[in-house]
Amino acid sequence: MDIAYILNRSKRRTIAIYIRDGGVEVRAPMRTSVREIEQFLSEKQKWILTHLSQSKEQSERKQGFTLNYGDKVLYSGKQYAITPSSSGRIGVSNDSFYIPAGLPCEQIKSACVEIYKILAKSDFTLKVYDYAAKMSVMPTSVRVNSATSRWGSCSAKKSLNFSWRLIMADDDVIDYVIVHELAHLLEMNHSVRFWAVVERVMPDYRERKVKLKELHQKLNVEDWE
Repeated sequence: MDIAYILNRSKRRTIAIYIRDGGVEVRAPMRTSVREIEQFLSEKQKWILTHLSQSKEQSERKQGFTLNYGDKVLYSGKQYAITPSSSGRIGVSNDSFYIPAGLPCEQIKSACVEIYKILAKSDFTLKVYDYAAKMSVMPTSVRVNSATSRWGSCSAKKSLNFSWRLIMADDDVIDYVIVHELAHLLEMNHSVRFWAVVERVMPDYRERKVKLKELHQKLNVEDWE
């Protein structure tokens, strides 16, 4: 096997391969021999090379991601133009994100993120309490964070947390994630009973999950850090 990889051993039972940032990580049981690992990698070589190529392309596109005046960004699934503001303030109006004029690309992106966070806190909170009333549940708080691996979460203390990135999704997709997290107030798992709660409120939740995955794929090649 000519492909370099990082090996991490643990108490797991099987060998697994992960492609991360253009590299290969192998996770294996503590007592698995290097020979067994190499054999497994050899059998998966075609899959590894294909996904390494895709990962490299994705990384290059992400590194090339920039925002400038006139570009468009998503808010609730709709396109909003980045527009210079003569007042020097930031805000949203008439299908535009208004930010101060004369900013470099990095600061334009930072200003857009600031707008997103404000919108997310306001919009998500309203939606949460609307659906909470319908579902006869009540979270202890609604928070917005910068999570990249989760759209939302529900803590043991019944606090709901949402990634500000979710504000880019269509309204119906945002609603799905909110209902999903509220359902955890009734079922803190992903059991059959949990999904039954979601489906009672949102019979078409599966279609909304597909749209959420499409947004995830889009953001994978956009650098919003």
